[in-house]
Amino acid sequence: MFVVILTYGADLAEIDDALQDHIAWLDQQYADGAFIASGRRVPRVGGVILARNVSREELERRLASDPFCQRGLAEYAVTEFVPSRTAKGFEHLLP
Repeated sequence: MFVVILTYGADLAEIDDALQDHIAWLDQQYADGAFIASGRRVPRVGGVILARNVSREELERRLASDPFCQRGLAEYAVTEFVPSRTAKGFEHLLP
């Protein structure tokens, strides 16, 4: 499983201009089963993505296809981890 931290490198007006394309890209990642959660950071300086069922190389390829990345609007920090415990109802996240 991976935690991806996006950090915006552009004004929010530029982020908002690319947002619909980014959302379409997110929709495809969910449809492919690669992403399990995503959302804005607070304050709005970037986002967070939880990903699984992909290799790090595949995840990096997917991130490179994000319109935010292609337009130079965000940077990505990827952390891999192996869940060892979950809250009740989230056991399916365990390896």
